[in-house]
Amino acid sequence: MSSQDIPEENLPTEQETGHGSVQVKDNPFADPGLPEHEHRIQDIEERAARRSERVVAMLFTISMLATVAFIASYVAIDVDQSIYVFPIGHISALNFALGLTLGVALFCIGAGAVHWARTLMSDVEVAAERHPIEAEPEVRAKVLSDFADGARESQFGRRKLIRNTLFGALALVPLSGVVLLRDLGPLPEKKLRTTAWKKGLKLVNMNTNEPLRASDIAVGSLTFAKPEGVEEHDEDFQQVMGKAALMLVRIQPENIKDKRELAWSHEGVVAYSKICTHVGCPISLYEQQTHHVLCPCHQSTFDLSDGARVIFGPAGHALPQLHIDVDDEGYLVAQGDFAEPVGPAFWERG
Repeated sequence: MSSQDIPEENLPTEQETGHGSVQVKDNPFADPGLPEHEHRIQDIEERAARRSERVVAMLFTISMLATVAFIASYVAIDVDQSIYVFPIGHISALNFALGLTLGVALFCIGAGAVHWARTLMSDVEVAAERHPIEAEPEVRAKVLSDFADGARESQFGRRKLIRNTLFGALALVPLSGVVLLRDLGPLPEKKLRTTAWKKGLKLVNMNTNEPLRASDIAVGSLTFAKPEGVEEHDEDFQQVMGKAALMLVRIQPENIKDKRELAWSHEGVVAYSKICTHVGCPISLYEQQTHHVLCPCHQSTFDLSDGARVIFGPAGHALPQLHIDVDDEGYLVAQGDFAEPVGPAFWERG
C-alpha cells in the first residue's frame, strides 16, 4: 500500500532514520486548501470599478463600429481593387478590409468580456465536491440560487453601460454574416432569361468560324453554331456560349411534325439550344433516322422533328428553338432571341 492510500489520521507522526527517531511536524500529503482571497482594487474603490466599466464599454462600442465598417467596406470597396500591405504584398482591398473589421469586431467582444470577468465579476474561488450526474432537487435549487448570486455579483443589472453596449455589439455582429450572404453570387436579374442572339445576327460555324448558309448543312447532319461577333479569345466567351450555344439539323420539311418548328425553320434547317433542360449539359449525340438528340450526362432524349419535346429522361421541358431565316446574301440569320429561357428548371434561371 502506498502512502497515498493511508488515511490522513493514520499517517505516522515520527519517522525512523539511521540516527534515531525524527518528529514529523507537518503532513506532506495534507490538503493545502485555497489561498487566502485577495481583493482587487475594483472591489475596494468604486472609481477603479467605473474605469473598468468604461474600458469594457469602449471595447463593445469599438466592436459595433467595426461591424458597421465591415458592412460599409463590403458596399463601398470594389472587388477588383487591390492595395499594398507590407510585408504581404499586393492583396485584395476588399478582403483585407472585411478581414480586419470583422476580426476587430469579434476580438473586442472577447476582450471586453474577459476584462469584465477579471475586473468586475466576483473572483472568489469556491471548492465543491464531485456529485452524481443526476441532480437532486436540492442541488437544482442551489444551482439556481448560485446563478442568481452570480448574476448579482457580475453587476450585470447595475452596470447598465456595459449591459447596453454588450447587447449592441452582440446584435450587430451577426449582421456581418447576413451581409456575406450577398456574396453567394451576383443577382441574376434577367441575365439568365436572355442570350447573345439578336435579330439579324449571322449563324457562325463553330469549327470553321465562317457564316453558315442553308446549303452548308446536309440532310441528317448536326452542326454547331455561335452568334456573329462572339470570339473564342473573348474574356466572357464561356459565359456567353453557356447560354447561346446552338445546334443545327437539316430535316426534310415533310418530316417536321410541329407547325411552329416548321415556320421557324428555313428549308428544313432547324436551330435549337444545345443546352440540356435538365442540368445544363451540352447535347452532342444525334441519331439521323429518328431525328433524336441525346444528352450524354443523364440520357435525356429530345425529338428534333417534333418541337424538341422530351421523349425520355429526366429533362423537364423541350429545348428552346431559335427562329432563323436568311439575309440578302443567303446567310442564315437569327430572327431574335430564344422564345424561352435556356437551360434547366425555371427557378434556377432567376
